[in-house]
Amino acid sequence: MNKLRNQELLELLGNHVRKMRIEKNMTMEELAYASEMELSQIYRIEKGKINATVSSLFAIAKGLDISLQELLQHLDLSKLT
Repeated sequence: MNKLRNQELLELLGNHVRKMRIEKNMTMEELAYASEMELSQIYRIEKGKINATVSSLFAIAKGLDISLQELLQHLDLSKLT
């Protein structure tokens, strides 16, 4: 996988996390608190600036009150070029 493709995946994942957060009517601050993560980390994940670890995604899912599987199951990887 080349660097551009990795960036596309990070942005796709970040957009998906943002969409899920908005569907739960949560602010980034609320998600950070519920996930026990730094606000800046939530921001960087949503913006596709950092590669989220499985642990981070698990914490985000917990903060959204969904399973990790639910968080990832609707991630549309077909959008990757």
